[in-house]
Amino acid sequence: MKFYLAPMEGLTTYIYRTAYHRYFHPMDKYFTPFIVPHINKDFNSREKNEILPEHNRGQNLIPQILTNNAADFLRTANALRKFGYEEVNLNLGCPSKTVVSKGRGSGFLAKTQELDQFLDTIFSETDINVSIKTRIGKDSSEEFYELITIFNKYPLTELIVHPRTQQDFYKNKPNLDIFADTLKLCRHHICYNGHILTREDYINFVERFPSVDTLMVGRGILGNPGLLNDILKQKPVDIDTLRMFHDELYANYQGIFSGDRNVLFKMKELWSYMIQLFPESEKYAKKIRKSERLWQYERAVSDLFSLT
Repeated sequence: MKFYLAPMEGLTTYIYRTAYHRYFHPMDKYFTPFIVPHINKDFNSREKNEILPEHNRGQNLIPQILTNNAADFLRTANALRKFGYEEVNLNLGCPSKTVVSKGRGSGFLAKTQELDQFLDTIFSETDINVSIKTRIGKDSSEEFYELITIFNKYPLTELIVHPRTQQDFYKNKPNLDIFADTLKLCRHHICYNGHILTREDYINFVERFPSVDTLMVGRGILGNPGLLNDILKQKPVDIDTLRMFHDELYANYQGIFSGDRNVLFKMKELWSYMIQLFPESEKYAKKIRKSERLWQYERAVSDLFSLT
């Protein structure tokens, strides 16, 4: 089985990916959080930091582009090629209302004629490898049958399928019946994405879909960075390794953010996922959430890790 790290805006940054790659089972591919093309502008500093090769050493990194404009996509893909990238990923999955309202991400799925023309243009005018990360529709899962016929027309590197609609957001269970039909109807290599949070989730998925050889995981890794070791070797996360991982993240975020507030916002966001590794730790989680200064946060985290 191959594993990919899902792109999650503000979370799976180059800081996170580097620390993860150092301490836990490496991913076969990492994806950047989406890059939105800028008209007549180069990458901004945040985007450049995400794609700089020196920030992603040893990683098979795929930049992700969020747009519904073919010219913008092509310009951005060509700019990424100058950094050495030979593959880019098109985001057709983001369910955020601000993204969808502009007809991007999973909002683009509702405009099938425009999407078809978009894909026709980009594949006619570039030979860079293009993969797609998609949901199964904007409003209804039935939309995906038409979308598959469109995707089948073009030479995608692979299709990463998150079998929820935009309306589902991250609620409801992934629609595995639609995913089963995808495997029958789609001519591309398929990667599955969606709700692999535990080893049990992985086993259940593999039992139903033994032919699938690639999984993309996101929230499962944020909640348990040692998830792949648990899946592959039945080894629960090592708390000492988790502490080293945390400390590197914390130190590196202090190096790029000014002020306690910005660092704490980032770390609290990560703890909203990782806290599940510490059962009966609500009072410590509360201390982390209420921290307003770095010293308060450090004390709360130290108390939490002392539980183990």
